[in-house]
Amino acid sequence: MSDTVKASARNVRMSPRKVAVVAALVRGHNVKDAVTILSHVPRRAATPVRKVIESAKANAENNHDYQADSLVISHISVTPGVRLKRYRPAAHGRALPFERKSSHIFVEVSGQKRAAKKTVAKAAAKTKKEESK
Repeated sequence: MSDTVKASARNVRMSPRKVAVVAALVRGHNVKDAVTILSHVPRRAATPVRKVIESAKANAENNHDYQADSLVISHISVTPGVRLKRYRPAAHGRALPFERKSSHIFVEVSGQKRAAKKTVAKAAAKTKKEESK
């Protein structure tokens, strides 16, 4: 089992160059600081990056038993997604091509696991032992 927890957002309708600038702001920060930074960044790309980081945090807490305070962004990357070919009207009845770009955002967080909880079976066995004494 790996020591990182992943989350991703695919085909986000923003240019990868613009999203990568925002992702670079929080690379290496802990998750709590990263969410605070992104909530104050005045760029449209900050919202999907923040949502992916919060998703990775939720995955780590709920699915993998990590402590929320110890989570750090160990890897964040932005890759180009599909490009939608479109045409824009131009002078003299022409049409000029352009592309609507999209991005894939990948985040990995790492941290410390929570202390293992005692299982019900172990607790029941322990109480039986104490009763038999």
